[in-house]
Amino acid sequence: MKVLFIGGTGTISYSCSKLAIKKGFEVSLLNRGKSTLREPLVGAELISADIREPETVRQALGDRRFDVVIEFLAFNPHHIETDLQLFWERTNQYIFISSASAYQTPPEKLPVTEETPLDNPVWQYSRDKAACEARLMQAFREEGFPVTIVRPSHTYDEGYIPVTGRWTFVDRMLQGKPVIVYGDGTSIWTMTHSSDFAKGFVGLFGRQEAIGQAYHITSDEWQTWNQIVGKLAEAVGVEPKIVHVPSDLIAQFDPEWGKGLLGDKALSFILDNSKIKALVPEFVCSVPFREGIARSVEFYRQHQELQVIDAQFNETVEAILDSYAKAWPQGAWWK
Repeated sequence: MKVLFIGGTGTISYSCSKLAIKKGFEVSLLNRGKSTLREPLVGAELISADIREPETVRQALGDRRFDVVIEFLAFNPHHIETDLQLFWERTNQYIFISSASAYQTPPEKLPVTEETPLDNPVWQYSRDKAACEARLMQAFREEGFPVTIVRPSHTYDEGYIPVTGRWTFVDRMLQGKPVIVYGDGTSIWTMTHSSDFAKGFVGLFGRQEAIGQAYHITSDEWQTWNQIVGKLAEAVGVEPKIVHVPSDLIAQFDPEWGKGLLGDKALSFILDNSKIKALVPEFVCSVPFREGIARSVEFYRQHQELQVIDAQFNETVEAILDSYAKAWPQGAWWK
């Protein structure tokens, strides 16, 4: 089976490409060839083209067809229109990577299922993903376009510290500085290791039952943000100095950070994975967060080039903490 990944070197797509090769799929990666974080995938064909320049894709692909085309790099309906023109006659299945953040926010009830409405009033990224889904499902209903939609939630791998600030957050802990946790830290969240996500994802390839369907793929390990940061600190080998800050206050200092919180991460959010498990029984998550985040920390320690300090993030954190201390001086223990 011939599989084309648009991307193939990112946090999620790298693990999926790797597993697809292991399972015997004939894997091609279409990208600009600029990613240097992860090792080249042995066994994958590299096709050099820029999905944002459709003519380069047409020239690179010629008259080739693929059993499955997987789109990791479409973020708005314009990108989808381009894909419909490029791949309609080239594939038997087009898999679009959407986002679980497109679901109703906050959700009316938990756990979230694939039947939960797509309605995020806060985050434009999520609304754009929902608009992409709507266009693809229109193409499926009206013209038979063979789409399958996949909605990841917070997925990470060794090359990704899955907290805002990434290594800067870790560096603050190493220096004994306070780190911010949203709200009171008790909202429930799900972290999924990309190697686990890949099991469910690759299991969808070539499945006729998946055409016209949407699936989310996440771990069933539900944790609070206090637990998540605690396990990260454990992997680093420090005791974290956590300051709980309202997400609304964070948004006042950094609107983009705030949108990602108020429209996603600050809300309790758990998902029912029954649908993907019914179709792909081999989808079993085997990397608990404590183990996965330890791998990430070790990977960063072995790659000094990843230990980038974001001065702007540090300045924002300090400004937020200063403001919070002035508003609540009796509780500013970190001062």
